[in-house]
Amino acid sequence: MLILAIDTSATASAALLKNRTPGGAAQVLASFHTDETNTHSEVLAPGIQGLLAESGIQGADIDAIVVGVGPAPFTGLRVGVATARSLGFAWGTPVLGAMSLNAVAHDVLVDTSPGGDHDIDFTVAIDARRREIYWARYDRDGELVDGPHVGAAEAVPPGPVYGAGAGLYAERLAAAGAQVAERFAGRQPSAASLGAWALQELGRGRELLPTTPLYLRESDAKVPAQMKGASPS
Repeated sequence: MLILAIDTSATASAALLKNRTPGGAAQVLASFHTDETNTHSEVLAPGIQGLLAESGIQGADIDAIVVGVGPAPFTGLRVGVATARSLGFAWGTPVLGAMSLNAVAHDVLVDTSPGGDHDIDFTVAIDARRREIYWARYDRDGELVDGPHVGAAEAVPPGPVYGAGAGLYAERLAAAGAQVAERFAGRQPSAASLGAWALQELGRGRELLPTTPLYLRESDAKVPAQMKGASPS
């Protein structure tokens, strides 16, 4: 199976992946990401075009598009979802959603560095701005058991916490009884990891999510109160 994975929950990233057998190991054919958190609309489409050119793959060759649906702030997330839907329409390709935090959970499970024994439940957290984090809880096998949520770091259950949100609020998490995994303290969701997780799930015969974004809270953009009751002229 050949997929294009896209994630814009934090930085913009995309990757082409395939597995030769259902549930088999995912092979990343090409990938790109940016470290910027505010250039999604400028870099995503050219980045995907570059991946296709680099690998010699046509859009019609792709079996499915997997897009991270958050949780994430509005603007960046909309870019990824809209791009995935547009490409799916143009290529006649199914578009599937996946929670972006699963990408970091996948990285945790495949981590082989010293101290990488994850035989307990763990939390993944990324920055939600407003001094809050997006987080979800996983069991030792990487199965989602709670979340996703948005809120203060103090609401995270005790235990190890992985991801860029943990690095930002290490002291607050520690005060709540959680332990920050230092080697993951800057980790953001990536399309390559999200695609690998998705191929694994599809190989198990599981369904992914629809492409409805997981915003978890209302937009900062509000209609001014004086305009809400205004009659059209």
